[in-house]
Amino acid sequence: MTAENAAPVSRGRVTITEIARQAGVSVPTVSRVVNGRSDVSPSTRARVEDLLRLHGYRKRPATSPARASLLDLVFNDLDSPWAVEIIRGVEEVAHAAGVGTVVSAIHGRSGDAREWMRNLRSRASDGVILVTSALEPTLHEQLRILGVPLVVVDPMGSPAADTPTIGAANWAGGLAATEHLLALGHRRIGLIAGPPRLLCSRARFDGYRAALEAAGLGVDETLVVPGDFHPESGFTGCTALLDLPEPPTAVFAASDQMALGAIEALRRRGLRTPEDMSVVGFDDLPEVRWSAPPLTTVRQPLADMGKLAVRTVLSLARGERPDSPRVELGTELVVRSSTAPPRTAS
Repeated sequence: MTAENAAPVSRGRVTITEIARQAGVSVPTVSRVVNGRSDVSPSTRARVEDLLRLHGYRKRPATSPARASLLDLVFNDLDSPWAVEIIRGVEEVAHAAGVGTVVSAIHGRSGDAREWMRNLRSRASDGVILVTSALEPTLHEQLRILGVPLVVVDPMGSPAADTPTIGAANWAGGLAATEHLLALGHRRIGLIAGPPRLLCSRARFDGYRAALEAAGLGVDETLVVPGDFHPESGFTGCTALLDLPEPPTAVFAASDQMALGAIEALRRRGLRTPEDMSVVGFDDLPEVRWSAPPLTTVRQPLADMGKLAVRTVLSLARGERPDSPRVELGTELVVRSSTAPPRTAS
């Protein structure tokens, strides 16, 4: 018996997963077409409907109310106001689209990541937004097999070429922060760096280096201390810089929280910001405009990054592709009261 004349016993048994594979779209996209939802592009809908008709697919009778659409928002850690700003942007766009959000933290542990993947399968999310986190290659492959679209915000490394990423202009931000201090007359400028495994940290350091080199100054490695974006490392890093035989007159901290830790280190030494040392941060978290003194910082559009991530992952779920797989949103120097010319400036 030829396939053309085969008995229709198998018709209707094809799975949504198989339809999605043949159509080259995600499982949630096929589910949307089956359920008559409007948030699917016309070309994708036509392709899926053709396959549904070809296979004689019949929707199963509903046994429970339809599940609300869901997105998974996954962080490495949630112990930072930085994460709150990302969540705020994600929630705003997701709520307007009628999409629920499940927020998780995997803490860089493979066991937590695998547990999250098991939970994701059970709740059938429409997409995943991964923030400054890394998944094992096997888990990335499982997402691909499940047909769940993925968008990465502030990638730790270089994700797969077909994975859209959203970040900020970190190099330009590091450049602007250092140029601001140079313009004030500072020549010994310390850096409290972020974790080197993160692309954003390396880009901010490269911007710092570029500004110094453009001013005819090389990077003095003794003025570069490690940090982890948390206040404690800013405190420790600034303390180490103050203990140098010739401390810097200004510090660029690669996050606002580290900048606040640096200001506290100065205070405990009986020193003042910016009279004894200027401090610049990075992020422009809401609280830094109320710090003492209000912090000069580089604003990165954290909430906007979250908003764009939702729009991107929802378009992927509709079977659409982004115009560009790599997006960097602009940063902006915000000058407040934590920076001033050095006392030694002529």
